[in-house]
Amino acid sequence: MARALRVAVQMDPIAGINIDADSTFALMLEGQARGHSLWHYHVRDLALTGGRLLAQAETVTVERKYGAHYVFGPREEIDLSTMDVVLMRQDPPFDMAYITATHLLEHIHPKTLVVNDPASVRNAPEKLFVLQFPELMPETLVTASRTQILAFREKYQDIIVKPLFGNGGAGVFHIKPGDSNLNSLIEMFTERSREPLMVQRYVPEVRKGDKRIILVDGVPMGAINRVPAAGESRSNMHVGGRPEKTTLTPREREICDRIGPSLRERGLIFVGIDVIGDYLTEINVTSPTGLQEIARFDGVQLEKAIWESIEAKR
Repeated sequence: MARALRVAVQMDPIAGINIDADSTFALMLEGQARGHSLWHYHVRDLALTGGRLLAQAETVTVERKYGAHYVFGPREEIDLSTMDVVLMRQDPPFDMAYITATHLLEHIHPKTLVVNDPASVRNAPEKLFVLQFPELMPETLVTASRTQILAFREKYQDIIVKPLFGNGGAGVFHIKPGDSNLNSLIEMFTERSREPLMVQRYVPEVRKGDKRIILVDGVPMGAINRVPAAGESRSNMHVGGRPEKTTLTPREREICDRIGPSLRERGLIFVGIDVIGDYLTEINVTSPTGLQEIARFDGVQLEKAIWESIEAKR
């Protein structure tokens, strides 16, 4: 039996989560069942002073009970260096607030184990980290140049355009051959942001699903297939994607074998990758999801494997 750990959970407000889908909630339930003590705080509750990283936090107990899934203790100031573990689980967008939080958490890691490693999270945003494995991806362009985007579209005809730092499928557009909206779309993005865009060749196998594979310490542990709704090119479940039971293909195992060592080297314990057809499209390290969906289809509680990895490192 592992020793009891003091665990601070940096997350979005727990009151608003869906207890049937939220992976952070599954991690908290499992941590509590293993005898670990939990504290809850928001990223805006952090303060760095005199070299100490502090948080305004509450002890919390959780229960799978609708309308009463958490109970807070008194609010208190905690020194995060006194915690054994911090779970960094706030949702993106991956903006300067998110990046700042990773810098702050570096002040306590690795004495306090931050999951995932904050420097690695900062250096591995989903749509940029994956570019280190071009041989596994569909043809991809990252640019702010209208000329280059139009040339890419001329070559591949059927393309996907998406922001580099979005999440949950937000801002993802499927531009089909003959679609006259690409110029307007580029204008909209460039007016709102100075960041480049990611443009990819459309992979038609997405109609059969976008597979989310969970890796723990670089090892694939489970997967779920997400099928887009009719008339929708995105497979994210919160925009109507339908989850399905699935298994890993030899190509998907090859992808996991290729990226697994890099994940382990970077201290990325809990990672979710997205695979469409034979192609890796994203490596999600900020706040991966899918634990509860996999458990419903396969009966496998991957949060156990995640906690076993964390406990082994403590």
